[in-house]
Amino acid sequence: MDAVERTSDNRPYFFLSYAHTPSWGSGGPNPDHWVHVLFADLCNDIMALTDLPGGAPAGFMDREMRSGDGWPEKLSENLATCRVFVPLFSPRYFTSEMCGREWFAFHERILRARATGSGAVPAIVPALWTHVEYSQLPDSVRHIHVDHAAFGDRYAAQGFYGLIKLNRFHDEYKETVLGLAQRIVQVAHDSPLPSSRPRPYESTPSAFKPRGEGPRRIHLTVAAPTRDTIPEHRDARPYGEDAQDWNPYHSESTRALPSLAEELIRSLDYRTTVSSFDDEDPTGGDIPAASVTEDGEDAADKVPPTRPGILLVDRWALLDEERRHRLKEFDAGARPWVSAIVPWNRADLQCHGEEGRQLTEELDRTLPLILERGRRTDCRMAVTGVPTLKTFIDLLPAVVAHTTRQYLKHAEAHPPSGPHLPRPRLMGPIHPQPPDAGPDNGGEA
Repeated sequence: MDAVERTSDNRPYFFLSYAHTPSWGSGGPNPDHWVHVLFADLCNDIMALTDLPGGAPAGFMDREMRSGDGWPEKLSENLATCRVFVPLFSPRYFTSEMCGREWFAFHERILRARATGSGAVPAIVPALWTHVEYSQLPDSVRHIHVDHAAFGDRYAAQGFYGLIKLNRFHDEYKETVLGLAQRIVQVAHDSPLPSSRPRPYESTPSAFKPRGEGPRRIHLTVAAPTRDTIPEHRDARPYGEDAQDWNPYHSESTRALPSLAEELIRSLDYRTTVSSFDDEDPTGGDIPAASVTEDGEDAADKVPPTRPGILLVDRWALLDEERRHRLKEFDAGARPWVSAIVPWNRADLQCHGEEGRQLTEELDRTLPLILERGRRTDCRMAVTGVPTLKTFIDLLPAVVAHTTRQYLKHAEAHPPSGPHLPRPRLMGPIHPQPPDAGPDNGGEA
């Protein structure tokens, strides 16, 4: 970014994402007062370090915007335009659904930039409000490089809250704030992140799993041909040496779609595995071939689930007869917690016309069960053809959520290990005996 572009770029340098602290009593001071002080000090330093004109916002934070005043719109707009995302880590931060939504919306913006060739954009700069153990970090956060020790041992041990509260640490606090401001400005200038269209806040999922929920897992299976197995007349640009190299939106993205999907699912705090359908066991044993029990029921519904799954399928994969037969078996044994997404790039001319229509009909014959389940959901576009990369990125979290709900709905509950304990029961009242009463012997003298 040259000097002219920098001068005209008046977007906020940072978005301060923090967990609001609830009041513990009535009439007390604002529990987030010191966060506001930190925000103001960061803005002052950034104004001094940059050439932002007067009146331009150096940063953004959610203060008392809770209702009215266009609160969701302002939040979404600043998440879509700010240059750097600064999450203020604390134990409360990772239990806040609001903070999880802010993180996901900004991280999705990073993924869009990477998909269009902007490279690895390190636009998330975490800061410590209080000390947080590594074990407290969600899986969706652990890939972010954090070097808190670079700001000093006391900051790493106590965070900004420990520095700002005590006067004797005033100079150390000021030095740490300046260091963070310098880091924000450096990241904003070295790796400029393009603005994006604001994501509706109310429909934005959280990047943090709910409190008390264990690790969430999902498996992604890719059914796509390779460059060596496509028909001679098929455009080879979407394909690579492996099915996982498939990039149906190659005119929009430089990244393989399975890799992008894996990272997006991981940002929802899932542990994700990916395999090619052409592998010997593409689902890790989770989706067996169809079989029927003696009472006539599908045996697949009798088997406890191990993890939900999503099938990414290219309709051109159906031109291989052996693969088409295996996909049909896959569909016949698919449990309710297996969903499908069918990318069908509207900019790919070969996906239209007579051959495109025939491939669509062949897909309906090959995966009737999975497709019909998908059409009965709110994300039915996933199985009717996802036309653009943006639509895919917007749709994937909804498919993940639906698939997980189906998994939880059909999962078997297993009691904890150990001896069986009877359920507690309320007993009748026990009347105490007077002090001079003899032993209770059934009324006998």
